[in-house]
Amino acid sequence: MQRTKQDERKADTRNKIQLGGLVVKAGLGDEETAVLLGAFIEAADSLNGPNGVAIRRRFRRRGDAAFKEDQSDR
Repeated sequence: MQRTKQDERKADTRNKIQLGGLVVKAGLGDEETAVLLGAFIEAADSLNGPNGVAIRRRFRRRGDAAFKEDQSDR
């Protein structure tokens, strides 16, 4: 089945809402947008740098732990 433009817009909107939720979950919901963008750019530089594999692993561990903690709170 072919995706329509409406389906693509819905998927894009859902993705943006999920990303916003991650910002809030990380405790950064009240941070200035320029600060958030700077942090994301630095994270991207780190992930794409020579130690990217190790940094990605560390980020994943912290993220997995945060998701597990959230599930255990329910």
